[in-house]
Amino acid sequence: MTRSARARREAIYDLAVTTGLASVENLSARFGVTASTIRRDLAVLKDDGRLARTYGGAMPVEAHPEASLRQRVGLAYEQKQAIARWAAQEIQRGENILLDGGSTVAALAHQLKTVADLDVSTVGLNTIHELAGATGVRVRCLGGLLREASQTFVGPLTEAALERMTFDRVFLGADAVTAEDGICEADAIQTRLKELMARRAERVYLLADSSKLGQRPFHAWVRLPGPWTLVTDDGASAVEVEKFRNAGAVVEVVATSPRPPS
Repeated sequence: MTRSARARREAIYDLAVTTGLASVENLSARFGVTASTIRRDLAVLKDDGRLARTYGGAMPVEAHPEASLRQRVGLAYEQKQAIARWAAQEIQRGENILLDGGSTVAALAHQLKTVADLDVSTVGLNTIHELAGATGVRVRCLGGLLREASQTFVGPLTEAALERMTFDRVFLGADAVTAEDGICEADAIQTRLKELMARRAERVYLLADSSKLGQRPFHAWVRLPGPWTLVTDDGASAVEVEKFRNAGAVVEVVATSPRPPS
């Protein structure tokens, strides 16, 4: 095996670990080799016990670890704050809105503390903490089973509550999102819930900083019913933004401002 082939296979493995799934076509274009060469590389990595083949590509043998909510809070802080400020301006007084869990949606909840005459339903424990004591906001907790990693309520009790309600707007978070497959999460119980949340709202927003676009860390997916709006930051590549617009999403790219001094 030549040094270049060895280096390419190491790079392929690194990409698979980072994104969770590497497309043969994308890898072929990235490394400037044929698809058959990439398939041979994947076969070698599979034989070495490092990758497991999937339809169209590969994934690491070890499951991609899911970061806890605590670990995610400090990531992309300025981007999340900018996205939250934009989303807060969309909400009108007197509306009935639905908030997901996650750090970006919690940043939105923080922006809503001073809003008067607002009904907020949520599955996120951190969102509840943010809005506790906000005098102008009526908060409904959609209870169920508390999922430890994401600090969100999930399961049949949560879904039953949602089936009996409708909302003016829903704001969703995501572990990752692609134009081709939609929202990516660690397990199907989360994607099922997000799909139901999106169906119950008149307007659907996905709040996702640019680091999450085009990523595939897990293998549970949900396609959002159209039309829907992706709100991301100005670190997003023009290529990724165009993919989402071509797929039918409205994309709002917000400018990121420096973090205020503490």
